[in-house]
Amino acid sequence: MNKSRRSFLGWAGVLPLVPLAQARGARAAESAEQPPSPGARGTYPIALSSYSLWRFRNDEFRDFDKCLDVADEMGFDGVELLLYQLQQNELLSHSKLMSYKRRALALGLPLIGMSTHQGFLYPDRERRQQNIDRTIGQIELAYKLGIPTMRINTGRWETSESFDALMANRGVEPPLEGYSDEDAYPWVIEALGACVETAEKCGVVLGLENHWGLGLTPEGLLRIVNAVDSPWLQITTDTGNFLEDPYERLEQLAPQTILVQAKTYYGGGQWYTLDLDYPRIASILRKHRYRGYISLEFEGMEDYRTAIPKSLELLRQAFTRGS
Repeated sequence: MNKSRRSFLGWAGVLPLVPLAQARGARAAESAEQPPSPGARGTYPIALSSYSLWRFRNDEFRDFDKCLDVADEMGFDGVELLLYQLQQNELLSHSKLMSYKRRALALGLPLIGMSTHQGFLYPDRERRQQNIDRTIGQIELAYKLGIPTMRINTGRWETSESFDALMANRGVEPPLEGYSDEDAYPWVIEALGACVETAEKCGVVLGLENHWGLGLTPEGLLRIVNAVDSPWLQITTDTGNFLEDPYERLEQLAPQTILVQAKTYYGGGQWYTLDLDYPRIASILRKHRYRGYISLEFEGMEDYRTAIPKSLELLRQAFTRGS
């Protein structure tokens, strides 16, 4: 672990090393596994993303303890952490991070995922390397917290005037002058290839989200994931990020999905509103034997105290077999 990563974590932890031959054998065995069985459990576990509360504007929910308390009080089965809200709040000490882990354990709420931010759509190799180092540090932080999967992004070109302008253009953004998306695919593939070794050592599955940038389409997302070709790089599927023809596109991602983020928009969406058919989405996931968590990302304007319980009930009904 280099010095910069150690200072990001604030600790001098040593990660277990896996012999190369053993790692290759384990990867080959895992690749040969069949999809999970439908299982006896008739319901999907529903988690609350802390993004649903903080939303980049609600300062009281920079305190992750409060997010854990709300998830507990409202009856969720786990919590997904948006790392950015902690990084903006304070310089996190090891003891503070462990206090979150202890509180989650005391509430019986597993920390099921962590959403992070990084970008690789930069012609400058040094800037891409900075984002690789940041992502590796985030993987090690997830390991430290016992979090098994981490949302990552391709990044975007950053040619839009603002994020609001990007949303007004339905997520479409022109490349930097003199470049194209075809130039950027090798950058992202190389960068994520450099991250999966640490992901494997830490036991943290990376989930590339259908977000913006090269993740705007299922074809772009799958091109990257399939090129890296590692069981430690899969897909975080966001139900609200395909603004047209969502069901066909979500089905393309379902076989390689490790976590589902489910959007709701009570009170009207902050940028847009989608009328999503969650029973249909649940049927798609069952068809492809997805058995994992559904993480609520509430993105509407209604007060969270009424909108989040309604969202939980919506997801409970849609993701219960036979309902």
